[in-house]
Amino acid sequence: MFTNKQLKKLIFPLVIEQFLAVAMGMTDTLMVASIGEAAVSGVSIVDTINILLIGLFGAMAAGGSVVAAQYIGRKDKKNVAKAAGQLFLAVGGLSIVLMAIALIFNEPLLRLIYGKISQDVMDNAKIYFLLSALSYPFLAFYNSAAALFRSVGNSGISMRVSLIANVFNIVGNIIFIFGFHMGVAGSGLSTLISRILCAVIILILLHRHAGLTVDFTLKIDKGMLRRILYIGVPNGVENSIFQLGKLLLSSLISSFGTVAIAANAVASTICGLETIPATAIGIAMITVVGQCVGARELDQAKKYMGKLLKTAYIWLIVLNLCIIPFLNGITGLFQLSPETSALAVRLMLYHSICCMMIHPLAFCLTNGLRAAGDVRFTMVVSICSMWICRIVLAYFLSLHLGLGLMGIWIAMTIDWLVRAIFFSTRVLRGKWRRFALRTLS
Repeated sequence: MFTNKQLKKLIFPLVIEQFLAVAMGMTDTLMVASIGEAAVSGVSIVDTINILLIGLFGAMAAGGSVVAAQYIGRKDKKNVAKAAGQLFLAVGGLSIVLMAIALIFNEPLLRLIYGKISQDVMDNAKIYFLLSALSYPFLAFYNSAAALFRSVGNSGISMRVSLIANVFNIVGNIIFIFGFHMGVAGSGLSTLISRILCAVIILILLHRHAGLTVDFTLKIDKGMLRRILYIGVPNGVENSIFQLGKLLLSSLISSFGTVAIAANAVASTICGLETIPATAIGIAMITVVGQCVGARELDQAKKYMGKLLKTAYIWLIVLNLCIIPFLNGITGLFQLSPETSALAVRLMLYHSICCMMIHPLAFCLTNGLRAAGDVRFTMVVSICSMWICRIVLAYFLSLHLGLGLMGIWIAMTIDWLVRAIFFSTRVLRGKWRRFALRTLS
């Protein structure tokens, strides 16, 4: 169903887009670093919350794109348009609710999660959280439109829109942080404007796109919404529990002091670069496997899961081997103290090694299973692995064995290993096939 040329055309823009997404966060961190480690820490702890909340409507977008891709595989344009309309209705409403919660419970939420962090970190966090919350609806509409474009195999549009947003974000950071000396508020304002611009541009392009129509309506179609929620809700629950666990760990990290918070923030930013190819290929799996399932070509769906997984491994090995020699130089860009820099390098080196060995099996295959409708299995495995391996083991390694921040990262990679074993076994045994046709039945 897909030629190598078509796969390259789908995957390459996704790699660029994922790089740009990480680059936006990295640019914010680099520029905020000029203000001090308290500012970096404030932005970092808010981003952890943002990922949790944004992940909820991101999961809905993924659910909508799976359903749309399956209808595209069946060449059912009417239901593609209907699925797209219901996706925007669901995601728009959810993002507005989340924005309201974040705006109303700004500081109480931060206090509840992070407890007694230093006042300068809290002051920065409150400002950045406020401005981030205002961008939720715009980011939700962008994610939904981008997911729909990908479902038809057109990932180039979201890549170009992301490029524009990154340019505006960098220019905005320069103006607001260095020009007007607005500090963290400048970074948050720049991000907000960039996301508004993203949403406006991609919605205009979606309206003009001849190959993808959207049935915009405020009327709920229960049947179509149920199909989207069948994929989106388990995905959303899985993502929320995953990010909630990360929040608990973020709270644990904050108890280790500013050095640990800053080292974790910088290492997490750089490690985001190390997983970009696997993330992009995982997104591509939704389109490829979804269309194969829609066309009832389950053997091809399995074939492409294996082919894309091999591609992810090759890319990750090459990328990480290129990054490892420059880790010391990279941390030097963030103006960290020697102690913080040394800790960040150790974390990144460990992550690079594990990334090349485990990451694709843990996070690429799960998207293939979701696209086939096998969403409850991925949800249960991910939640159990998260809480047993990543949370409980993190507290044991970091506190009981005295490994500190490194113990948390070791627990994270053990979580990867458990996921990899379960998901690869599921694909090989073929149990996902019985779920593959349910979402459209």
